[in-house]
Amino acid sequence: MQNIVIDKPYSFVAPQKGSFWLKLIHLYLPRYLRRKHGIASWEIRGSEHLKRSIDEGHGIMLAPNHCRPCDPMVLAMMAKKLEKRMYIMGSWHLFMQDKLFRWLLPRLGVFSVYREGSDREALKFAVKALSEAKRMLVIFPEGLVSRTNDRLNNLMEGTAFIARSAAKRRAAINATQKTVVHPVAMRYFFDGDLEATATPVIEDIERRLTLKPRSKDTLLERIKHIGIALLSVKEIEYFGESQIGSLEQRLAALIDRLLIPLEKEWLNGQREEDLVLRVKKLRIAILPAMTTGELTDNEKKLRWRQLEDIYLAQQLYLYPSGYLESDPASEQILETIERFEEDITDAARIHYPIRAVMEIGEAIEVTPERDRASNTDPLMKAIENSLAKMLKKLKGEQSPKVLKTKKTAEPE
Repeated sequence: MQNIVIDKPYSFVAPQKGSFWLKLIHLYLPRYLRRKHGIASWEIRGSEHLKRSIDEGHGIMLAPNHCRPCDPMVLAMMAKKLEKRMYIMGSWHLFMQDKLFRWLLPRLGVFSVYREGSDREALKFAVKALSEAKRMLVIFPEGLVSRTNDRLNNLMEGTAFIARSAAKRRAAINATQKTVVHPVAMRYFFDGDLEATATPVIEDIERRLTLKPRSKDTLLERIKHIGIALLSVKEIEYFGESQIGSLEQRLAALIDRLLIPLEKEWLNGQREEDLVLRVKKLRIAILPAMTTGELTDNEKKLRWRQLEDIYLAQQLYLYPSGYLESDPASEQILETIERFEEDITDAARIHYPIRAVMEIGEAIEVTPERDRASNTDPLMKAIENSLAKMLKKLKGEQSPKVLKTKKTAEPE
């Protein structure tokens, strides 16, 4: 399990407002992105939409999809090119990874938010920053890294709450001042030799699972075989035997096997429809007592086991049903392999070269009050529709599945 839950008392981490370190970091970021994330190049599209909002002095929120851990740093390169600084809301656990990240993130304009409970300080800062309009505010409405270019998860409505609160605050000062949201579709294209890149990873995973190498099979066949093997191992662990049914049915059944007993224990059986909300509510219930030092070692170990089960349920959810059907893109194949490796070892190796494309959508004006006549939040629906449309268009530009071509030079 990756270290995404911290059993320590939370304290808000504010961003740095100066520019000295930010300018220095921007100089190093391209090399860092190349070495640590395989990003060889990036492209900005639709910048005219954002420039118009900047020129008109609007309070600007950027709402990107969140498919890779490096998204905030890629966005930082966009902000540099557009000469407009930004604040980014980031999960508190990122600041707790190591001393470097705790030092680096605030200087990139990142401030913390506590996902395992209410965080008034983060909300207050976000609303203030957006209403003042000195910097753009970045919020990832999916609420987690999906590692799927071409699948948009359910969006968190806290995005709309912050936007409307800021719009109300700006309107109280000056009725002509607007607050807008620009959806940003982020897609990563793999421009290398897919088979030469993917095969060593697949072979390593097959060895770890003690599977015979299936070198005569296609990449897709080998990936699907590994996926079924991994799922069967977890089914045997939690059900006692491998299950039957479609892949979608088996994943849903295993997720419920993990979460329903915990929801009965901690939430009186209450259950949200959205998996991310189910996970969040369980963490909110389980974690607080772990941060106070009042639990015995055995009690704490039990709760950590429960948090591991919750983490597994979320990871299972992030394998979209049918993601590799109908002639999948090179990126979809590579993402699935990365997720396999990440789930087995907690880290995915770097693949190069990757080209990042950021497409900025048109401004969506935020009204201070929500239209209650609609069952769904109109602002969130507009953001979702815009992101989905742009991502679909970008997927149509997918990189060709280049096989057995000349090897691309590795990053420095």
